[in-house]
Amino acid sequence: MTDHLSHGEKLAEISDAELCFETFGDPADPAILLIDGATASMLWWEAELCEQLARGERFVIRYDNRDTGRSTSYPPGRPGYTFTDLAGDALGILDTLNIGRAHVVCRSMAGHIGLVIAVDHPDRVESLTLVSTSTGQDGLPPPSDELTHGIPADPDPADSDAVVNFVVASAQACSGGSPYFDEAATRALVERDVARTRDIAATLVNHYAMTTDGASRDFASIKAPTLVVHGDHDPVFPLPHGQALRDAIVGARLLILQGAGHDLPKPLWDVFVPALLQHTAGGRP
Repeated sequence: MTDHLSHGEKLAEISDAELCFETFGDPADPAILLIDGATASMLWWEAELCEQLARGERFVIRYDNRDTGRSTSYPPGRPGYTFTDLAGDALGILDTLNIGRAHVVCRSMAGHIGLVIAVDHPDRVESLTLVSTSTGQDGLPPPSDELTHGIPADPDPADSDAVVNFVVASAQACSGGSPYFDEAATRALVERDVARTRDIAATLVNHYAMTTDGASRDFASIKAPTLVVHGDHDPVFPLPHGQALRDAIVGARLLILQGAGHDLPKPLWDVFVPALLQHTAGGRP
């Protein structure tokens, strides 16, 4: 493996979008593709986390979805894409890197992207990991009251300080009162994120304005080995969502992160990283 785990940010033309991505580790190692959720750029898969995975002999890829970070943005409220397009973006990143199959890791909203990939393109998926997400089926618990009370009013996108404060407060609310929430580290991440984002106004709203475009919700059709990871403090999708996801996918396993909310707090990486490395080990000892 190279001394420098990160190979730096790059831009690629994929379909009708320009996407920013970054890789870590040795391209000869099994690939892990990290896909994040609504409004989240690739920075939310922290570089240190990517480096830990790369040291476990994995080639780690993170990227900015459309309307996040340095990737293509659209007019606020009018996203020019669907979940199927976002799934195509993920495959386009793999194609750019000449990767036929990858271990796909999806968080929150990106669980639906992972579903589309795993059902419609099973030949591209070595394994699937679904973090802090849901089947979306009826009868599951709604978001907690603490979440809805903890998120402030939408900020003026032209006021960077207000945007940073909004995102930090939202992240804290999404932590579900987790003892692991680190406000200082979160603020530093958000400040970097806002500074590198093409259009923060679009970032704040466009993923919520997407249509599902009839994409499948048939989790039972997933054939890839699947790991479900869920925090027991998650206020966005309370734990029964993770349990329902495990039950909906044949052979899926559930890893409960004790004390985690809707995030992957750094103090729990020593649980998450070994579990993901084991899940992505395939037939290796």
